Amino acid sequence: MTPHNHAKLGDYAEAVLLPGDPLRAKWIAETFLEDAQLVNSVRNCLGYTGTYKGKKISVQATGMGQPSLSIYVHELINVYGLKTLIRVGTCGGLNAEVKVRDLILAQAASTDSTIVRDHFGGYNYAPIADFGLLASAANKAQAQGMRYHAGNMLSSDIFYHADGLAAYGTLMAHGVLGVEMEAAALYTLAARFGVKGLTICTMTDCLITRQEISAEERQSSLSEMVTLALDVAIEA
Repeated sequence: MTPHNHAKLGDYAEAVLLPGDPLRAKWIAETFLEDAQLVNSVRNCLGYTGTYKGKKISVQATGMGQPSLSIYVHELINVYGLKTLIRVGTCGGLNAEVKVRDLILAQAASTDSTIVRDHFGGYNYAPIADFGLLASAANKAQAQGMRYHAGNMLSSDIFYHADGLAAYGTLMAHGVLGVEMEAAALYTLAARFGVKGLTICTMTDCLITRQEISAEERQSSLSEMVTLALDVAIEA
């Protein structure tokens, strides 16, 4: 147990899905898992363990942003022994080729956060996904006819940027596909502790075209993403 998690050792599977939203964790557990049991509710950051296609799997909410995710990921790895961590979230689009409802597989994660930079002194560390998880997700998405893109994601500490879209101009010019708030910290911690990490996001609103998906479309799109993540997780 930790100050943020009252699960007992053994309550979690070795593979976990990491949504930011606690209610999304609850929805994933109730919709996709069999015999799902609540294992953590400290601060209402809900965690569940159940089975998917006969394999034990967990889901744990991380809250919003890299500092919050870092707490849960650090503890899941170092206290509970998890080996495979897959973030499932939403993102804003920074590339006109990425359409709403498309999936982005974050091959790498750039960031404006000092949570990564401060640890590496004079080096510019490049946080990247586990290749095995990334390849598995890409192969499964292609086989199932899902629209997906693999590339660089921005993990930003700022949701309401004072400069709006202009703040991302240089990143967009260098092929960054979307913006979210957690992947870079996940990848850095996964590398630090020798485990596997991947981020899969559904693009729900395009910062270029201002297109966004409805609540009904969001639900079906998230279902596609979660199913893909679960299929990858149980084979990791």
